[in-house]
Amino acid sequence: MVIETKQEKIPSYSVIDAIIYKHNIQPGAVIPILQEIQEEYGYVPGAALVRIASSLNIAVSEIYGIVTFYSQFRLQPAGKFLIKVCHGTACHLNGAERVASVLAQVTGAKEGETSSDNIFTVERVACLGCCSLAPCLSVNDEVHGRLSSEDVGKVLDQYQESPKAAAIE
Repeated sequence: MVIETKQEKIPSYSVIDAIIYKHNIQPGAVIPILQEIQEEYGYVPGAALVRIASSLNIAVSEIYGIVTFYSQFRLQPAGKFLIKVCHGTACHLNGAERVASVLAQVTGAKEGETSSDNIFTVERVACLGCCSLAPCLSVNDEVHGRLSSEDVGKVLDQYQESPKAAAIE
């Protein structure tokens, strides 16, 4: 069971425990446990780190080290729309830094941050696999390419005005 607030889902120990026990309480299962918890909550809550460590009889610092080492994990709730800015070679050469800069100005969130209104989370990725569309970004896995500075604002406007964005207010 999850209690939803405007900002984040509050973790339920029964849900976390069920995920841990599903993986047979084995220390080697830490990554799958963390992945499943993040899938459930959209991030890995601090309470889950403590619960996993306690259940698996390992240090919280070990769990924290895993979560902070792998870029797939988040310790904070993500915004409604996850923006991934491609910084692969083609995108880098065609203006990825400019796209990231404009994106930070428009959303108020730098790479690795969530906007103050909790609508956008911005992440830097090595490659989206859309080199012919460079520079590009994705919003919740929908790719937008051949972006100019002006295009970034237009792309974000589509999401700010969408029913999904209105639903979180």
